[in-house]
Amino acid sequence: MKKKLQDKIAVVAGATRGAGRGIARALGEAGAIVYCTGRSVRGKPSPYKRPETIEETAELVTQAGGTGIAVRVDHTVASEVGDLFARIEREHGSLEVLVNSIAGEDPTFEWNKKFWETDFEQGMRAMQQAVFSHMITAKHAAPIMIRQRRGLIVEVTDRNTEGYGGMGFLHDLVKSNVMHFAYVMAEELRKHRVAAVSVMPGYLRSESMLARFGVTEENWREGGRKDKNFLESESPLFVGRGITALAADRKVLEWSGEATSSWELGKHYGVVDYDGRRPDWITHFARVFSSEKWLAEAFERGLERQNRITKRMKEYLGRE
Repeated sequence: MKKKLQDKIAVVAGATRGAGRGIARALGEAGAIVYCTGRSVRGKPSPYKRPETIEETAELVTQAGGTGIAVRVDHTVASEVGDLFARIEREHGSLEVLVNSIAGEDPTFEWNKKFWETDFEQGMRAMQQAVFSHMITAKHAAPIMIRQRRGLIVEVTDRNTEGYGGMGFLHDLVKSNVMHFAYVMAEELRKHRVAAVSVMPGYLRSESMLARFGVTEENWREGGRKDKNFLESESPLFVGRGITALAADRKVLEWSGEATSSWELGKHYGVVDYDGRRPDWITHFARVFSSEKWLAEAFERGLERQNRITKRMKEYLGRE
């Protein structure tokens, strides 16, 4: 039986660990040829002091049923990114999926500072590593998709609404920019029949999060003793399966410009995590966190602001 993305060409930028690795694996399950890129390779330790490598991710893709190809790329260096896509076009002549999952979240960055406390040298580096890297990568991928008049670009972020996220100025600046970037790309790519979507995972059970809780993927539920919210977490494979289903959807253009999430994709496409669960972070969040006064007030202000923006846009269209 032919798999839904059999021999389709995909790039997962930032595939070393976390969501990127899970997305690459899920694309492999669907039979895709997945170029797994990042800076962490065997024999050269991760700048984040993590053991994962892109070679390991590529092997997981192949084990899942696809073809994994590891390519070391620093996505802040335009020439390296350009060489990657020139190679793909030379070897395959096509590109169906680009997933920008480049986190750029250097552990030395102080993400939770208010704007007046922010070290703006860190801020410039954060924008270069976590925003401009996405722009550089999409810039080199888009012409291939435009020529073939099909394709999907996915921006992985942690935001699917407007408003302040409450995790500090620098974090908010980076994540909201990535979400908006997908929307802008969607508008500019629409006439070329190329889709762009931003996707937010839920409470992601990444390798670093497992380490923080002192558990492994085999016994992850024990982390619930420290934080019950951890029991509502999802493996990186879950968001990957949602994105894979989106990439295989012939009506993917209907999603273009959307800011969606792993749980929304899971519900829509009927996909589940590897253990058969379908994590639903928003339902849990509403039940547990919406009663917190500061958060509720911030969300209410954000909602009021969005309502004013909606009204203003209708005025521009002459509908008010």
